[in-house]
Amino acid sequence: MIDAFKTFARRGLFLFDAETAHGMSITALKSGILPACRLSSDRRLAVTVAGLRFPNPLGMAAGYDKNAEVPDALLRLGFGFAEVGTLTPKPQSGNPKPRIFRLERDMAVINRLGFNNEGHEAAFTRLTARRPGGLVGVNIGANKDSEDRIGDYVLGIRRFQSAADYFTVNISSPNTPGLRDLQARESLAALLSAVLAARDEGATATGKRRPVFLKIAPDLTEEGMDDIAAEALAHDLDGLIVSNTTLSREGLSDARLAGEAGGLSGRPLFEKSTAVLARMRKRVGARLPIIGVGGVSSAETALEKIRAGADLVQLYSCMVYEGPGLPGSIVRGLSALMDREKVNSISDLRDSRLDHWLAAKV
Repeated sequence: MIDAFKTFARRGLFLFDAETAHGMSITALKSGILPACRLSSDRRLAVTVAGLRFPNPLGMAAGYDKNAEVPDALLRLGFGFAEVGTLTPKPQSGNPKPRIFRLERDMAVINRLGFNNEGHEAAFTRLTARRPGGLVGVNIGANKDSEDRIGDYVLGIRRFQSAADYFTVNISSPNTPGLRDLQARESLAALLSAVLAARDEGATATGKRRPVFLKIAPDLTEEGMDDIAAEALAHDLDGLIVSNTTLSREGLSDARLAGEAGGLSGRPLFEKSTAVLARMRKRVGARLPIIGVGGVSSAETALEKIRAGADLVQLYSCMVYEGPGLPGSIVRGLSALMDREKVNSISDLRDSRLDHWLAAKV
């Protein structure tokens, strides 16, 4: 059934606008109509990051399961972990529709959703009803009309302390006005201090210390990357996620849709995001974990992220084109690549092409 996606299901879904098709895919996962991906356990793919043991390095990025409706169904597709959100304290509808656009010739997506979600309480209810098993991260953000955006992130940490395996602090979406300003050094220092203090308070109360990752944009200047690296290290952050969508439209073949406002994701983001990943790895050193995101569409591109400095990788947009069989295909492909490389752990390949990506001109 999964293998039939490209020839039948995708053709049918693409008759609908992108946001309607997305909703239909969530409904399909809820229904259980898609069979679980059967993967052989491969210990070479297991990775320990920030004290968490991931069965394989491939995760579903935030943005797909915004309301924590189907994290376990995603894990059954073969993902080693799933990230839900972005979640804001209060429900919000996001930006006006239409707000998602497929650039089919480029295997890309432009979105300007604007953190549309049902809010903390709806997601918390769903996450606490889950049966234990599988790693699920919670991506937190701020309401568009918030008068205290840092306070919104603190509320996210406090609300999901008992339900998240890790947190992602998302300050890099281009679709909430002013949000990326939190990447500036002074603002970032205040944000990280508040968020990590809230996490530590929760750890004292519950005995469970949840890792916190910071998700950054691919459109940073060299100075901006310097500032983020310095604050991440100064605050003993648990890791970075590199990167979110880009405002760049360079190299797109679909000129008709390239002018749509919003963040670009998918295959055209691969080189830019991977080069930024390598530059952040160089800045933060070997110890700080990094999750690489952007344009992952195959086992080869997933492994290239790792070679450029990532410990884990995530995808989303390329699954729009490749279908629900993509995560299983990538994980099986990674096992085959381990055979070819003759290594005992995929982590042994991290940074093996760091210099190549540091030299990349993007």
